[in-house]
Amino acid sequence: MKGRKLACIILMIFSSFAVADMQSDLQDIQQQWAVAKYQTPEERQEQVFEDLTAKAAHLVKSYPHAAEPKIWLAIVLSTDAGVNGGFGALGKVKKAKAYLEEAEKIDPTAMEGSVYTSLGSLYYQVPGWPIGFGDNEKAEKYLLKALEINPQGIDSNFFYADYLLEEDKPELALKYLNKAKAAPPRNNRPIADKGRHKEIDLDIAKARDMLD
Repeated sequence: MKGRKLACIILMIFSSFAVADMQSDLQDIQQQWAVAKYQTPEERQEQVFEDLTAKAAHLVKSYPHAAEPKIWLAIVLSTDAGVNGGFGALGKVKKAKAYLEEAEKIDPTAMEGSVYTSLGSLYYQVPGWPIGFGDNEKAEKYLLKALEINPQGIDSNFFYADYLLEEDKPELALKYLNKAKAAPPRNNRPIADKGRHKEIDLDIAKARDMLD
């Protein structure tokens, strides 16, 4: 009996270390993603995102039963597709979608609903049939799910607002853009927050132009 208790304690300790290691690796990928997206010159982004994709894919293999690595690999792939474009872009967003669907099955609330924020953004930004899988109805469904999980979040509000602009609803978009602008700063994500605020400001200007 004592042996079983000791084994359980040891297992819990090792599990705690594994979770801590994963979180540290995720934080590293997040920081590198923010630098790649917001601070890296265009001529270097392709190589930087290629390297970051390999790191995120390795993390998925290291923690196959965790949702967060799959979400971050999807974010890296979809950002790479948006930044670099080209013939490979559609393949990247299809892979991103598949990883997000896998993550949803594991933990749909991981990273404050980022599964749904990312899926929703893919569905309204990717072309529809016959080129891609884009679908505005699915986009809105997922983006609203993200808002249910994280109603005050900067990303959940920004991406829903950006979708509303695509749907020619600038007045409603402004409501969510202002919520995104007022969102509390995220711990250890100053570069990402600064970059997102610039995007929010651009969308606010776009919405106001549409209303004039």
